[in-house]
Amino acid sequence: MNEPVFWIAPIAALLAMIYARKFFKEMLRQDQGTALMQEIGDHVRHGAMAYLRQQYKIMFLVFAVLTIVFGVLAYYYQVQNTWLPFTFVFGGFFSALAGYFGMQTATRASTRTAAAARTSLPEALKIAFRSGAVMGLVVVGLGLGNIVVWFILADLLIPDSAAGEGVRMVLVTTTILTFGVGASMQAMFARVGGGIFTKAADVGADLVGKVESGIPEDDPRNPAVIADNVGDNVGDVAGMGADLFESYCGSILAASALGAAAYVLDPTLQMKAVVAPIAIAGIGILLSIVGVYLVKTKEGATQKDLLGSLSRGINASALMIVVASAGLLLLLGIPNVWGIWGAVVTGLITGIIVGRSTEYSTSPSYGPTRLIAAQAEGGPATLIIAGVGVGMLSTAIPVLAVGAGTMLAFLFASGFDLTQMNLGLYGVAIAAVGMLSTLGITLASDAYGPIADNAGGNAEMSGLGAEVRARTDALDSLGNTTAATGKGFAIGSAALTALALIASYIEVIRIELVNTGQTLLTLGNGATIATAQATLTDFMTFFNVTLLNPTVLVGLLIGSMVAFVFSGLTVQAVGRAAIMMVEEVRRQFREDPGILQGTSQPDYERCVAISTVGAQREMVLPALLAVIAPVVVGLVLGVAGVIGLLMGGLASGFVLAVFLSNAGGAWDNAKKYIESGYHGGKNSRAHRASVIGDTVGDPFKDTSGPSLNILVKLMSIMAIVMAGVTVTYSLL
Repeated sequence: MNEPVFWIAPIAALLAMIYARKFFKEMLRQDQGTALMQEIGDHVRHGAMAYLRQQYKIMFLVFAVLTIVFGVLAYYYQVQNTWLPFTFVFGGFFSALAGYFGMQTATRASTRTAAAARTSLPEALKIAFRSGAVMGLVVVGLGLGNIVVWFILADLLIPDSAAGEGVRMVLVTTTILTFGVGASMQAMFARVGGGIFTKAADVGADLVGKVESGIPEDDPRNPAVIADNVGDNVGDVAGMGADLFESYCGSILAASALGAAAYVLDPTLQMKAVVAPIAIAGIGILLSIVGVYLVKTKEGATQKDLLGSLSRGINASALMIVVASAGLLLLLGIPNVWGIWGAVVTGLITGIIVGRSTEYSTSPSYGPTRLIAAQAEGGPATLIIAGVGVGMLSTAIPVLAVGAGTMLAFLFASGFDLTQMNLGLYGVAIAAVGMLSTLGITLASDAYGPIADNAGGNAEMSGLGAEVRARTDALDSLGNTTAATGKGFAIGSAALTALALIASYIEVIRIELVNTGQTLLTLGNGATIATAQATLTDFMTFFNVTLLNPTVLVGLLIGSMVAFVFSGLTVQAVGRAAIMMVEEVRRQFREDPGILQGTSQPDYERCVAISTVGAQREMVLPALLAVIAPVVVGLVLGVAGVIGLLMGGLASGFVLAVFLSNAGGAWDNAKKYIESGYHGGKNSRAHRASVIGDTVGDPFKDTSGPSLNILVKLMSIMAIVMAGVTVTYSLL
């Protein structure tokens, strides 16, 4: 490796793991609280680990079957990259490992956060946030570390190409792009399974506990309350971590592949373009660690103060990456340095805008959520109508922001020349890297949410005083805001990453065409061009990728349909799992009256088991849909149809994900706003309506919405790895 700045990445990845271990050890040294607090924490941790063990068993079987399939395609039929069976396994393994580390940390940290809240709000915030940082740093450390190792291995082992070093580097970067397949598959199972688990438990706990029995949230008499707390970790720690691990790796790998393609005729500049996103990610890790230390608050802090504390760390990291990336690109000597830097900054700003837009649409501090709360006085129907309207309207700013960000990044990187497709799309991929460059701290703020939420539940179930509960409620309320903002950030980054992956698909098609002996492309005007030197525009002409081509149009329609079918499957899955939980909670209350009287203990483990079984059974079909769709469309409609499928899935999936996540988040926070004393407060007509709205929104915001991020990326990455099959066997 002849680019010294490349070595920033492995150093940063190693430091991320060192600091993750440091924060984990610091958390373990904190007071765990009373014996009862520890017992409740143990229930949650054991439930979470039991779920993960069951999920990993199913994942092992799925990965074993797919590894055999990929091996046969690669080594027998020779229509698959021979590295894929290995990168697939490693991608899934390290994504699962990141989730495991995050879950181990979060389930231990919540008890210690509650214990610290007995005496100090600043100390409780410090424990919760730095424990969340363990998740963030493990994700970026393992992700970037794997990218570095696979890049070095591929660079060493892939032989020289007869077409030149430029073509060889395209092969190197598209080969390591296959690492994203395993990460995407694991993310799909973690996100969908975790979302079904947590919402089945949440709906059961709310409907029977709060609505039918009139007991408070997190009341230890509710049999589903432990499963609900387990679900917070399963969905928002392991699930979110796997989701963003995939986006993080995918954005870096796609940018490197597009950089190799953009400068295929100049190996020196090509290496700089390949290294740039890897080095920017490394700098982002270092600055995320700095940002973590900036998050602190004072005793008696208001919600505004707490939000300012988190924003200080995140914003400082973002501002520092703006300056550091400029210095890095200048040091690297990359062409059009200020244009590439402009793309990085565009990505950062786009992420901030999408996050703030989500906060506006879902926070009780702003009009949309307060409007929903006011409509609750008319009953569940008017509240649900208002929430659907808010969710639909909330799509405008994120879509416009991502659209503007994509266009600006393209123009900056291409020198404002729309004909330079390769350079422009490299800029879009770099913008995705810029958005995710500070993932170490932005994911920390998201993983902080379930830690704070579980701390509040522990305080309630342990019977701690009102002052302690006030502190944990403050942390929990902040966590709701960061969780909603984190989902918006994940959706925005998924859109840019998916677009970069679609562009990378063409580069893989290039390799597969060369492998099948098609060294020349015949363009529409009768001219020919060497496949190795063809631009993206040439490929669009060769495959007739226009809206007048029926294969493209059919692909678009199928892609749009897949997003809605996937959402329908996941929403119904939550409904089926939730009804089992509702019946179990009712059964326990009916058969043991002592539970509600507080004289006997509910069977928490039974509820955890019900959510686990329901999640494992229901997550398979949605995941298979994402895998099968690009394969079938590729075999029937060919490359043009696959491009249509991916664009349709991206366009519909992105907008639908924003709608579902924001509508659900707004319903949730409208309920919390009413519970704080507005519109009659707890147990009022408005409150009962808001609980129904929150229940409807649960699968929207925590299952279907976030899972759509992974759908669009998994379809893209599956199309990439099955490109050889599409080129060789497609009917059209």
